[in-house]
Amino acid sequence: MRKNIIEVRDISKSFVISAKTPGLKGTLRHFFNRKTTEKKVVKNINFEINEGEIVGFLGANGAGKTTILKILCGLLYPSNGYISVAGSRPFEREASFLEKITLIMGQKQQLIWDIPPIDSFYLNASIYGIEKEEAIKRIKDLSEMLEIDSELYLPVRKLSLGQRMKAELLAALIHKPSILFLDEPTLGLDINAQENLRKFLQIYNKQTGATILLTSHYMKDITYLCKRVICIHEGYITYDGKLEKLLTKLSPNKEVSIICKSIKDIENLKKLNLEIKNINDNQITFTVNKLDFKNTLKEILNKFDIEDLHINEPPIDEVIGKILINKK
Repeated sequence: MRKNIIEVRDISKSFVISAKTPGLKGTLRHFFNRKTTEKKVVKNINFEINEGEIVGFLGANGAGKTTILKILCGLLYPSNGYISVAGSRPFEREASFLEKITLIMGQKQQLIWDIPPIDSFYLNASIYGIEKEEAIKRIKDLSEMLEIDSELYLPVRKLSLGQRMKAELLAALIHKPSILFLDEPTLGLDINAQENLRKFLQIYNKQTGATILLTSHYMKDITYLCKRVICIHEGYITYDGKLEKLLTKLSPNKEVSIICKSIKDIENLKKLNLEIKNINDNQITFTVNKLDFKNTLKEILNKFDIEDLHINEPPIDEVIGKILINKK
């Protein structure tokens, strides 16, 4: 049985924000008598994450996803609550804790623009106290997994966005962290680069048992990598559980469109107590519950002479969108 590696209890985070009215008077008033308000962006959230899990955080912009990741990796201090990550309190930033984690933000980079990535790798290795021979071995192993080689010796500015993200990953993983915090890791990448990155993360998780927490607006990242999702809306957790269960709950039916070889089959199909949406000549469109889908389809294929069949499901972006506007 896998044990918890992350435990969060009643965590909240508030920021003090100052605002001023436009114009010179507003600026002077703001300078001498600044008015502030408190904005709570994370609101009493609770969850646990087991070793080796890949968990996706979903939510609209400003929902609090990135703030939660920053609290978990120690960049932000929580306003209240209890948090434990790999047995440590993240905000204390102990060396033993930092050696266990890594943070990658798709819109920010740690590599130095004018030097080759390989130089940054050796710098990171020395920071973590990794011997040069061991560093060479780790760089070789990771570069093979990421399918990046000669590009490591070019200045970062000459790399494509996809190559740069691979190099960022290698730099972030050279110390073999057990927890990966990934904030929009595929942001701005083309379709092929996104797919390659997903495959790498899946393989890395299986080979190392690393725990991965990621945020993404690309739903393919979530469906490819995550069995569990945590949905955030206005700082609250609105759902925490299996992705499959969420999709079934929000979209319980499949739409089926069948073209029959005869009108008679259409009439007989109408007798099956299907939820019919449309009939057009010898084509019938209906919905069927996902739980009954296999048996219903098997019965239809056995009893009727079918010319063509199409199965449609609503886009996952549309389905997930429903949960983001509902609080518990």
